[in-house]
Amino acid sequence: MPLVLALETSCDESAAAIVRDQTVLASAVASQVEEHARWGGVVPEIASRRHVEALPQLIEQVCRDSGVTMAELDGIAATAAPGLVGALLVASVTGRTLARLHGKPFVAVHHLEGHLCSVQLGEPLPPGPYLVLLVSGGHTELLRVDGPGRYVRLGRSHDDAAGEAFDKVSRLLGLGYPGGPAIEAAGQNGDPLRFALPKGRVSRPEGGFYPYDFSFSGLKTAMLRQVRALEAEHQAEHRAGSEPLPLADLAASFEQVVAQVLVERSCRCAREQGLGTLVLVGGVAANRRLRQLLEQRCGLDGLAWRVAPLAYCTDNAAMIGVAGAQRLAGGQSSCFDLGVAARLPLEQAGLLYESQPCF
Repeated sequence: MPLVLALETSCDESAAAIVRDQTVLASAVASQVEEHARWGGVVPEIASRRHVEALPQLIEQVCRDSGVTMAELDGIAATAAPGLVGALLVASVTGRTLARLHGKPFVAVHHLEGHLCSVQLGEPLPPGPYLVLLVSGGHTELLRVDGPGRYVRLGRSHDDAAGEAFDKVSRLLGLGYPGGPAIEAAGQNGDPLRFALPKGRVSRPEGGFYPYDFSFSGLKTAMLRQVRALEAEHQAEHRAGSEPLPLADLAASFEQVVAQVLVERSCRCAREQGLGTLVLVGGVAANRRLRQLLEQRCGLDGLAWRVAPLAYCTDNAAMIGVAGAQRLAGGQSSCFDLGVAARLPLEQAGLLYESQPCF
């Protein structure tokens, strides 16, 4: 496999890595979480500025740590879509500039393809096809992977992604940003069965429900109503000095139902589609409750399962490097006039390697 320098700046993580043969020679990430937490979410302009400040130092660091020079590289990869346009431009322009300066191919990478490749940084995968549950801050999808660059979407969220639901419920409970780690920490000693919460389904126009799709809007509304009911009860009983909300139980109950919905529909999809392996990737894949439930259910259903290494679940450049190296090994590279895009379906990732720029 080629030796690749990879850059990632699609949202609020600045990252660089050098990868070869699905092995990370060096990886560095500069997180902006603390700065954006003050605002309760990512501020695009701040994110872009911090990427500009951090990326040159990260590139120097991974080259130094790996002992790899620019002359030794086979190519340079950078995330080009989807994401925040201003943020994406930082890695894309930097990658294209370095590639031109050093006479290397440039490989634009679809961010979700990077997440799909993150599992390759852990245990070897069995032969495909296999099913991937991708759960990140902005995406919740079930994808059949037939091979490198060959994807079929079998299920998706019709409103907020699971990560977005975590963020909004965390804000409702006053737990801070990002929501996933905050809710997991708050619910660690809580009762996950105390509150009965709905498992949202998506109706078909012709009747019935989409079997593999997700909806978290009803769950968020149920949490809001539960919180308001508990607050009203607390005020009516004038329980001075007592905690107004059982935060641990609320957080654990919400986390439990999200994990159950993801696992139940994913395993059903794998069984009904004849796919013997289920793979979990994306930022939400770092959630311990989700991992535990998935392991238990796959064991009961006779499914093999794999999960991306914890260090590579959230946004990082190593996964972008694996995806870029696969494309480069297949003879694909991107034109230097290619821009970036806030939205691009994963099924259209091949457009990033056309001779004429698609955007």
